[in-house]
Amino acid sequence: MFQNLFKNMGNVTKNLLIINVLFFLATVVMEARGMDLVRTLGLYYPSSQYFAPYQIATHFFMHGGFSHILFNMFGLVIMGSHLERYWGEKRFLIFYFVTALGAAFLHTAVLGFEIYQETGELFPVLTIENFEGGMVYFDTQLLQGAEKVVSTYMIPTVGASGAIYGLILAFGYLFPNTEFMLYFAIPVKAKWLAVGLAVYALYSGYQNSAGDSVAHFAHLGGMLFGFILIKIWQRNSNQFY
Repeated sequence: MFQNLFKNMGNVTKNLLIINVLFFLATVVMEARGMDLVRTLGLYYPSSQYFAPYQIATHFFMHGGFSHILFNMFGLVIMGSHLERYWGEKRFLIFYFVTALGAAFLHTAVLGFEIYQETGELFPVLTIENFEGGMVYFDTQLLQGAEKVVSTYMIPTVGASGAIYGLILAFGYLFPNTEFMLYFAIPVKAKWLAVGLAVYALYSGYQNSAGDSVAHFAHLGGMLFGFILIKIWQRNSNQFY
């Protein structure tokens, strides 16, 4: 079954799957050798001391664990295979990267808004001196109760979820009545799956619960930029990529 599934994948979907799996395997291997690729290739807030421009292009090939990559690659194979056949290789690849980058953009914008509320600046300079002891400085001024802001600077964002949510939105928009078996038992149409995930992401992002490490606004960003791109393509239906 898996052999046939792999053979039926489009070239772009297949290559994206392989790249993501290779990045994940490299992460596991290097972690065993004492090197944390997540901290190197994950995306940090632009004014974090750990930020590097290349992270914009590498973070959505990284994943935080097996369940994380399993969900994303399942979505890539199921949704991506159909969309690649529908759009063609080049347009599908453009869509994937636009939604991945759009997800990062919205997620970073929301983080910037939260940081501005705490510090009065979009890109404050952070100096950490004995963080475990509570010595945290922004622009050399001690800032009390800034755990959330500090975590934004110190914890990277990883994963292809933004792009996968973009694929889910596209599939629900283009093939609305296609049914999926949710949890292998509950039939749900693609359009309601997309709407349900969007509503859940919006609610969870707004709640911003303590301990929730999921980048919900990245998911919304993938959906938003995916929708915008689809509408642009529909308005310029005589142009192909």
